[in-house]
Amino acid sequence: MKKIVFDCETSNIFSDVGSNDASALDLSVVCIYDYETDKYQSFTKETLKNLWPIFEKADLLIGYNSDHFDIPLLNKYYSGDLSKIQSLDLLKEIKISLGRRIKLDSVAEATLGKNKSGHGLEATVWWKNGEYQKVIDYCIDDVKITKEVYEYALKNGNVKYKDIKEIKDIKLDTSKWGEKKEKTMTHTLFG
Repeated sequence: MKKIVFDCETSNIFSDVGSNDASALDLSVVCIYDYETDKYQSFTKETLKNLWPIFEKADLLIGYNSDHFDIPLLNKYYSGDLSKIQSLDLLKEIKISLGRRIKLDSVAEATLGKNKSGHGLEATVWWKNGEYQKVIDYCIDDVKITKEVYEYALKNGNVKYKDIKEIKDIKLDTSKWGEKKEKTMTHTLFG
């Protein structure tokens, strides 16, 4: 199974565009980890044409809040529909189990003992200030953390979060995470 872990950063925020729709935002960078090549890569709007064949060949896209944010944002730039590729949104899985959303930073801290290197609002400021590599590094860091949370969940059937002062488990049903589903996507961008 070809798996891709990914995360997006934007060059603006919802209040800039007057909408809560991710597709109203502008992409600054998308970063990925490809299990097949064991490599991290970054893509800007100008290099997205190099990302599409990787996504089109993927059996599973893994992200955090990706079904609600990253995929709709990327679909703005893609001629097809990335939601046709099987995805695993870790935040969605957590919400199904816990009944509420938990920030990636909270899950990473309790589960992995580490924090994110920043937050998305900082990344938009860095991008506007021309600190592009800083945004790429931050985004790759988020991909690494998402990958580690995913792998922890697969191995343990749960992740952790801090509830006020106590660390609690979030049980996750990972039994179907490795099942390859039939693709419904038409591949139009590569031969």
